[in-house]
Amino acid sequence: MDRRRTASSAGRAFLALLTAASLTACAAGADDEAPPLSERSGSTSAKPKKCTVSADLVPSCGAWWGVTPEVGARQDPTPVVHQFEQQIGRSVDIYHGYHSGSQLFPTAQEIALTREKGARRMLVLNWKPDTGKTWRQVANGAADAQIAREASYLKANFRKKFWLVIHHEPEEEVKTQPNSGYTAADYRAMFQHVVKKFRADGTRNALFTVVFMGYTGYMAKPWFKDLYPGDSYVDWIGYDPFAKTNIEDFSHLVNKVAPTQEELGFPGFYDYAERYLPGKPLMLSEWAVLGDPARKAAFYQTVGQQFAKYPRIKALSYYDTRHAVNMPNGGDTSIDASTSALRAFKKLGKRPEFNVRR
Repeated sequence: MDRRRTASSAGRAFLALLTAASLTACAAGADDEAPPLSERSGSTSAKPKKCTVSADLVPSCGAWWGVTPEVGARQDPTPVVHQFEQQIGRSVDIYHGYHSGSQLFPTAQEIALTREKGARRMLVLNWKPDTGKTWRQVANGAADAQIAREASYLKANFRKKFWLVIHHEPEEEVKTQPNSGYTAADYRAMFQHVVKKFRADGTRNALFTVVFMGYTGYMAKPWFKDLYPGDSYVDWIGYDPFAKTNIEDFSHLVNKVAPTQEELGFPGFYDYAERYLPGKPLMLSEWAVLGDPARKAAFYQTVGQQFAKYPRIKALSYYDTRHAVNMPNGGDTSIDASTSALRAFKKLGKRPEFNVRR
């Protein structure tokens, strides 16, 4: 399913029309600034390659290594994060959590994760400001009071840089009816308004991040291009690929293509971003391997073998759970589904490209 084949000439012609009409417009559109770092290169040279981390937390070498555990929005994530770290034999760079509506974030427990002695964790926080409201209503100011409260909370409680994802995976919720409040243009307007409001209220430590599913069935829709808020509103772009049993390696994971689009030579999300969303760092904000536990070890090995082919991926956060919703065979993505899988994942996390030094 995810191995792209050469399209027929008719398929190529269709794709050319599709990309011209539906895709190219996609490109339109305070106390913890990371210090310079040195990181091991893969070279045997006496001098290690000099690497840096930008003010937007983009490492010039390698990528951040994180976890997206199954934790409720009001639960303390600390025990789960500690357990995951004990399993893999290292501290994670990123904890990825979720919030909605009137919840103020990060929570005291999430803040504590970033201050724990011996660890230098950062936060990726998803927030849905539209709880009880439509995207259009938020774009028109319906959540402004809550954004102002959140901005004040951040200034008083948390000044470190963090990734703020505004309503992740919007494409599965789009309604094309013009007055629905949930069109792709409504989402774009909501994202833009939320960013402008945070900036106006003095928030300087949020890296505004748009996260897509990365499913080509939605990417081929004529409205998909309208979701992207524009480069001036976006610091990072994320997507959430899961490796079902038909995804055999990392390359197919980051460029998953549904069968219908595969026949037409449609690009997977990484290649799509290269063509139509250039310049922004990419994050696998949720990635995981499903299916037979026995295959996971071999899959994790391909991540290390193939990662260098995808230099725009600057962060990976593994979705670790026994029961991922809407996934086949119970949705077990756990890294310890088998002894060999855990051993391979632990080894993967010790590779130099996933150990950005700060």
